[in-house]
Amino acid sequence: MTTEHTLDVPGARLRYEVRGTGPLLLVMGSPMDAGAFASLADALADGYTVVTHDPRGISGSTIDDPEQDSTPELRADDVAALLDALGAGSADIFGSSGGAVTGLALAQRHPGRVRTLVAHEPPLLELLPDVEAQRAGVDGIIDTFHAEGVGPAWGRFMANAGYGAGPDDPPADQGPADHGPADPPADRGTADHGEPSAKDLANSARFFAHELRFTTGWRPDRAALIAGAARVVVGVGAESGRLLTHRTSVALAELLGTRPVEFPGDHGGFMAAPEEFAKTLRTVLAGH
Repeated sequence: MTTEHTLDVPGARLRYEVRGTGPLLLVMGSPMDAGAFASLADALADGYTVVTHDPRGISGSTIDDPEQDSTPELRADDVAALLDALGAGSADIFGSSGGAVTGLALAQRHPGRVRTLVAHEPPLLELLPDVEAQRAGVDGIIDTFHAEGVGPAWGRFMANAGYGAGPDDPPADQGPADHGPADPPADRGTADHGEPSAKDLANSARFFAHELRFTTGWRPDRAALIAGAARVVVGVGAESGRLLTHRTSVALAELLGTRPVEFPGDHGGFMAAPEEFAKTLRTVLAGH
């Protein structure tokens, strides 16, 4: 059974869902909402109390100021408040893409609140040697959004991320430096008939105008992560070799002195094969 709740936090009201029984596991994305993780959460609910939520300003989570930027620090504070509301001192965290950046910020800003963090393909462009070109790529995506709208911005975003490349094109880690961060098309959401809904368009607009630059421009602090005592596992998709987030995941693992753990599929593997993905996640959380 899944129950739906709301939580008032400074400047926003968060919508979240709870399902299952067992140790507390928060599953999150950004800008992906709770719905994107429903199948994975269902697959984990027989062994965990799984909590998913809509990040502030996304889908069912409203904000007081529509012009407020979505930073990893602000989203981390929201998750800490969510833990308080659940009566939990700490929890395991699975974060994918921007949600992985949120989880890293949580571990840094709120020491002791994270037991194990599985950071699945965080788009940490600041860790790459060609960071100046990466920043320019993000600027280009945002400029496209403001000049041409959501559709063209997603087109540039996906191409820069490494999606849709032909067999003769270079992989994302060897091609031109003008790459943006990588998220699968499901991150933007579409209505059942294949056209974006009003909610999808609103989520996308918020992502491009108020989130993308802050998420990709965030840089983890190795010393702070160590001081926070969280166990951090970097996850990378078995089929993500062409994607920019493969590069950023490897860079994060190198920063932490670890090796990435391979998960099924690509950047959105938890949606394409939730049962297989859940099996790997269970193993990682168990410490194996």
